[in-house]
Amino acid sequence: MEEESYFCCPVEDIIQLLPDNIANQIAAGEVIQRPGSAVKELLENAVDAGATIIKLIVNDAGKALVQVIDNGKGMTEADAKMAFERHATSKIRNIDDLFSIKTMGFRGEALASIAAVAQVELKTKRAEDELGTFIEIENSKIINQSSCAAPNGTSISMKNLFFNVPARRNFLKSNAAEMRQIVEEFVRVAIAFPNIFFSLTSNGQEVFHLEAGNSKQRIVQILGNSYNAKLVSVSEETDYMNITGFIGKPETARKTRGDQYFFVNNRFIKSAYLNHAVNAAFEGIVPKDSFPSYVLYIDLDPAQIDINVHPTKQEIKFEDEKIIYAFVQAAIKHALAQFSIAPSLDFSLNADIQGLDAVSKPFTSDQQNAAVSSNLYKTFSQKNQAHFIEPNEKSELKHWKEFFTSSAAGNKVSTVNESLFTPAAKIVSNTITLTDKPLFQLHQTYIVVTIQNGFLLVHQQLAHERILYEGYSAMAHSQQATTQKSLFPISLELVGADAVLLTELLPELQAIGYQIEPFGQNSFVIQGTPADVIAGDEKHAVEMLIEQFKHFSSEVKFSKREQLIRCMAKQQSIKSGKPLDQKEMSQLISSLFACSSPNLSPNGSPTYLEFKEDYLDRMFGKL
Repeated sequence: MEEESYFCCPVEDIIQLLPDNIANQIAAGEVIQRPGSAVKELLENAVDAGATIIKLIVNDAGKALVQVIDNGKGMTEADAKMAFERHATSKIRNIDDLFSIKTMGFRGEALASIAAVAQVELKTKRAEDELGTFIEIENSKIINQSSCAAPNGTSISMKNLFFNVPARRNFLKSNAAEMRQIVEEFVRVAIAFPNIFFSLTSNGQEVFHLEAGNSKQRIVQILGNSYNAKLVSVSEETDYMNITGFIGKPETARKTRGDQYFFVNNRFIKSAYLNHAVNAAFEGIVPKDSFPSYVLYIDLDPAQIDINVHPTKQEIKFEDEKIIYAFVQAAIKHALAQFSIAPSLDFSLNADIQGLDAVSKPFTSDQQNAAVSSNLYKTFSQKNQAHFIEPNEKSELKHWKEFFTSSAAGNKVSTVNESLFTPAAKIVSNTITLTDKPLFQLHQTYIVVTIQNGFLLVHQQLAHERILYEGYSAMAHSQQATTQKSLFPISLELVGADAVLLTELLPELQAIGYQIEPFGQNSFVIQGTPADVIAGDEKHAVEMLIEQFKHFSSEVKFSKREQLIRCMAKQQSIKSGKPLDQKEMSQLISSLFACSSPNLSPNGSPTYLEFKEDYLDRMFGKL
């Protein structure tokens, strides 16, 4: 009976459907992560509506207001209400439509997500309608709906983001950081659609005013007039895909990843794979530590890609990545060659190479016989040698060093002492005793310093970075930084995103010796710089500092001031390849060993290596 009653007990169901408002807030966590996310979605909706004029207005870096006004086709009253339902979309009717998407938005999540975490007002009107529709939504619920007078198109306002989710609002960054993200999203959409007028107004001040035009005009509008004569056209068409756009000439390459934009079917994407294809095409044309600028548009059949692999749709999958990679690389190489930018091949031998024994001296018959009879030679000359591995114990490849030892008649092959291959240099932490002997610069990169029981090999750039880093750190934490006043104030004009960033950094820059003042829209005046900045290089120094700060990377999270100090030290340091005289080398070494941590650069690399006398003796078999 007990068993029967056990089975008769009612079982309580525990799985329930979430209420719509909670489900929308969860979805909003994927789609609307910050004001910039809403900007992206609203701008793309305006583009899909066929607008030719799109205006973006933000207050308080989007936290108080994000408003997008367009002159698109507008909506009916029923469509205006339906647009805020989850998965309500005009782009998909059947499963086949999912594989032929050419519009920006299609999943019908954006407006529902925005309405779940903000107070939303919508005004919309079609050209054929006499009156428009006004809808007010809060917490996913319509609280007001009425007819209204309105211009053709749509105006949608998102106010007080995350007003009903305070915990998420607390995770938003500073206004400057959020504004930078908004500008980034705005620029991506504006570059993708140069035939549309775009404007961006922040707290009543117009940041961007972009007249409709062609791709090159839009790029110059955004990246600056300096790019006007520095762009190379890319245009290749095939049955599989088309690629158009512009690449920057080698002189526009930067030390950090800056102005790089990929668009697939007019959608901005992030792709390390395609970025590698561009870098490979520029190989040998720009320095290895520099990154080329580009704005490239790829157009191909939507069925060849999957754009629904990430909530922001900025990551996509190609059906055949290898074809895309090869095509991008080939198109850029063709453009570079067409504009006579690719370097010509020089088949003449360098004088240094010509002087090597392997080139200048004859290969005697004894040396030929010794080489051919060696096991190393046989291993590389036998059929299928790439798949041939000798057993470990019987292998004679362990005597490979003998191949490089002279085997002239009468000479006995010397036995190689394995101890010689012990690393001969190490970072030292003990006190270094310097001598007063002359210093020697090697390859215009290293300084050879004689010490009491050996010598040091000092990397001049890393050593100078350590010196500058400690100097800037001390300056930043003192009451007053050392500033050299500019004889004539220098004007500096930046693109919108960089202007926002510089405004954010002004207090920190002042702490390390910069005196920079805002001077109208996106303009600044440099009144003074830290003492280490070379006169005449002030403008470039600030521009490079901004660029380095934007792409500062570290596993450790540093404050803005610490990041700036590290960027400044790297930027102002003596670079490899710069010749130094005795006085300069002596001053550098003295300053290095006056530092609190002379043996490490700010990023943790060694500033010098120590070669002790006993290590040298071992290398030459004297021990």
